Amino acid sequence: MAKLYFHYSTMNAGKSTLLLQASYNYRERGMRTYMMTARHDDRAGQGQIASRIGISENADLFGPGDDLFEMVRTRLGLERVDCVFVDEAQFLEAGQVWQLARAVDDLGVPVMCYGLRVDFRGELFPGSAALLALSDEMREARTICHCGKKGTMVVRRGTDGKVLVDGAQIQIGGNETYESLCRRHWREAVGDRNPPDHPDLTELRRRS
Repeated sequence: MAKLYFHYSTMNAGKSTLLLQASYNYRERGMRTYMMTARHDDRAGQGQIASRIGISENADLFGPGDDLFEMVRTRLGLERVDCVFVDEAQFLEAGQVWQLARAVDDLGVPVMCYGLRVDFRGELFPGSAALLALSDEMREARTICHCGKKGTMVVRRGTDGKVLVDGAQIQIGGNETYESLCRRHWREAVGDRNPPDHPDLTELRRRS
């Protein structure tokens, strides 16, 4: 039975490596995969899913407003697809996650999404939030903090190496920009700042 999967982690946990290995496993058994990645991330070149260990594969691009259900259905009209792989899934719009869920339910094709869970501010990406809500199965790809504990958060550094606490949610970068940390060391790095008030939580505090 087809399912929607979300493989999530913080930066530098090898998500793209895992995706490429999983796709290779399908193809080694004579199956066909359909690769998709976000137009935002062109570090490896447009239309490329690439791993830090040096392997890569061509992929179709998606961006804001694209209909991923139609992209999958069009591909199915051209050839058999045994699994759809989506890299940089944190950049999906919430509606696009629903489109992938429809592809699973209505077209009967498994969809495996790989992406970050939270941004440098400790907040969920919209695509990741929707995947956490809608996925049939979720799996964590782990990396470690410099202290040896599991890395669950990420900090963004400026060109001067200092940790940034504000800025646009989307900024493409690698090891020179982002560092994965455990929650404790993330709190220390960003000055133990409190998350912004959520309207529902603010109202709950007012009433209590």
